[in-house]
Amino acid sequence: MDGLLLVLILVVVGAIGLLVWSASRNSASRNAASLADAKADARRVIDRLGGQVLSLTGTDDASKQALADASERFTAAGAQIEQATTAKQAMLAKETGLEGLYYVRAARTAMGMDPGPEIESLTGQKSAGMVTEDRRVTFEGREIEASPNPSERTPNYYPGGRVAGRPVPAGWYSEPWWKPALIAGAWGLGSVLLFDAMFSGMHGVDYGAQGFESGYGDGYSDGFAAGQDGGDMGGGDGGWGGDSWGGGDGGGWGGGDWGGGDFGGDFGGF
Repeated sequence: MDGLLLVLILVVVGAIGLLVWSASRNSASRNAASLADAKADARRVIDRLGGQVLSLTGTDDASKQALADASERFTAAGAQIEQATTAKQAMLAKETGLEGLYYVRAARTAMGMDPGPEIESLTGQKSAGMVTEDRRVTFEGREIEASPNPSERTPNYYPGGRVAGRPVPAGWYSEPWWKPALIAGAWGLGSVLLFDAMFSGMHGVDYGAQGFESGYGDGYSDGFAAGQDGGDMGGGDGGWGGDSWGGGDGGGWGGGDWGGGDFGGDFGGF
């Protein structure tokens, strides 16, 4: 009787072990398939970006700067997809490639060319809004401008999205005032005041300094913004200044300066 009981116990233990092994194997297969699909999707975007970067040459300051930013996104996205070991990391590489395509689109617009087909939205882009009118403010002794269009005075483009957790509207600027936060991963003390001075009352940017400081605009909750933008692609920051690049969830990318171009000037209190 004892022998029969021992046999039954061994059979049950073996069956449980087989089920666990089978489930683990199936999960690994699903993860591998998901990673392969995500990498293929990212490479499609990165290859498209590379073709544009190699075939275009800027003709003015705005287009040259936009193409320089696009080229750096192409380089970064290529490195990220090669290092990607999870589907989430591959999706982040795709996000970098998409951002590069927005810079290409901006460069083509600045040169008077057809901007090309529409591009998938970036994380946080919709909730960040966009510049809809020319605006010039004086901040810390220097003039900073924003415009919906490129010009000699506003040659620096940003496609819109979140930098270090806060929204930056899409548009053309006299200087890349968001770059210090992008590189450092945190905003300086003067950023809220600058944002309020630059965008207060502007149609298309429906939040003031309080919304900027909290990370989203009036009428937006975190859940609503996430739903509008297709979910959290990397710690909620997306793009270049977020947790995605500095060792955040999903393995990280080791930090470093992924930013584009020479952002010049004295950023003082940022």
